[in-house]
Amino acid sequence: MDPREQWQAAYDASRTRDADFTTMSGIPLEPVYGPADGEFPGVYPYTRGPYASMYRSKLWTMRMFAGFGTAEDTNWRFKEIIKSGGDGLSTAFDMPTLLGLDSDDAMSIGEVGRCGVAIDSLADMEDLYAGIDLGEITTSMTINSPAAVIFAMFVAQAEKAGVHRSKLGGTLQNDILKEYQAQKEFVFPPRQSMRLVRDTISFTAAEMPRWHSVSISGYHIREAGSTAAEELAFTVANGFAYVELAMQAGLPIDTFAPRLSFFFNAHIDFFEEIAKYRAARRIWARWMKERYGATNERSMQMRFHTQTAGVSLTAQQPEVNIVRTAIEALAGVLGGTQSLHTNSMDEALALPTEKAARIALRTQQVIAHETNVAHVADPLGGSWYVEELTDEMERQAEEIFAHLDELGRGSMLEGCIAGIEENYFQGRIADSAYDLERSFNDGRRTIVGVNRFTDGNDDEQIPVLQITNEDEARQLKRLQKVRDDRDETAVANALAKLRTEAADPEINLMPTLIEAVGVYATLGEVMGAMGDVFGRHVEVPVI
Repeated sequence: MDPREQWQAAYDASRTRDADFTTMSGIPLEPVYGPADGEFPGVYPYTRGPYASMYRSKLWTMRMFAGFGTAEDTNWRFKEIIKSGGDGLSTAFDMPTLLGLDSDDAMSIGEVGRCGVAIDSLADMEDLYAGIDLGEITTSMTINSPAAVIFAMFVAQAEKAGVHRSKLGGTLQNDILKEYQAQKEFVFPPRQSMRLVRDTISFTAAEMPRWHSVSISGYHIREAGSTAAEELAFTVANGFAYVELAMQAGLPIDTFAPRLSFFFNAHIDFFEEIAKYRAARRIWARWMKERYGATNERSMQMRFHTQTAGVSLTAQQPEVNIVRTAIEALAGVLGGTQSLHTNSMDEALALPTEKAARIALRTQQVIAHETNVAHVADPLGGSWYVEELTDEMERQAEEIFAHLDELGRGSMLEGCIAGIEENYFQGRIADSAYDLERSFNDGRRTIVGVNRFTDGNDDEQIPVLQITNEDEARQLKRLQKVRDDRDETAVANALAKLRTEAADPEINLMPTLIEAVGVYATLGEVMGAMGDVFGRHVEVPVI
């Protein structure tokens, strides 16, 4: 069969959305356009999309990021998002939680609840999702170093609420490699951290068929200053590393690869972003088939979440950020994303207000329901410009893969770890960030309201969300109550068992982590117990 016939065989017209697939003027629209011998969505190598029907059958998930103050505060925001039409939740955690610290740790003072929600124990997780049916709505958690512990809390609270782990759907970011490369929220050394990633992959593959155990994230790589091609290459290389990690643990490729997902940035260079997504799908499909031997189509079909670029937002003239976000979100949709988060206009100033978050969600809804761009798969496919950019993205990425493969002596896993240890990733990102910043400073590139068109910068600032010291005090009081009410003997026994099992790299730690958090051992206590065995990572700076 030629590619069009393969696409036609995969396309199920009976599963299309209830929509009028015409232009506003009434012109009928085909699901996809292109020559019979060209590429088609849902057909290997999936450049034009992982599914034959794309948004004809189902729109992308509108997954709004939320998290601030206490778990009760964020639970209220979650319910507002659901009421406003959001169909997926994405949880932001505060800095102490991201670093595996309890709110009463000396290092946490002044940071509790500031950049996300504070989670210290299972009690907080219970409050966070109270009254939300986790069997019906999917959940994403942006957490990395303590990901296995937070995930254990999530599973434990869901089952206490009556939702079996096999029914839970969603994504755990759990991408520790990019922490060493870009975001810097690491705790344990790389190899010990990768053991925890392995354990979550194995656990979910066996027990949670609807769960994506790793969301391989380029978002933070791009936010740190990489180019689009570096974001693409570093992210997909990390994906290959996780594949090799799981295969080393004895998992056949097709048992876990369908539940790997990706997370990309949607930056402001419209066509470059679209080309990046198309190249990423093509590369992933080819490597999964040819290098790793995948035979299941779902193993080769890259699925990804997209978030508009936080780094593109400006504190000056913040209302202009609505325009930036709309353009970036449109690039994500035209690039074929499976879920999308749109940043709020005030996020360069503070966590988003309810109004700003609602405007961000409405931006997605306008794209979905008013523009008709979701009627046709990959509508820019075949554009000379977009196809050339796609090829160039792939070419630059393959150069980076070749370097990492050489570093790892034929292993992308070892190449990625060696690249971290030798500061390869960190150095390239720093150089790219410096070059971009110079282009803004010398006026070669324009940022509206920052280095040009600054009239209006002195206008009254918009209202912003305030996280107060009283919010931190409430969290500390909540944590103390948990400590007062729990069975200390049960906690001590669970932590002792965890230390023993952490010393044996063959043991999967997820069941023991679920047991420890189930008796209300705190995040800091659990991370501390593992740290006693694993040690702590200290980065050697580039000089």
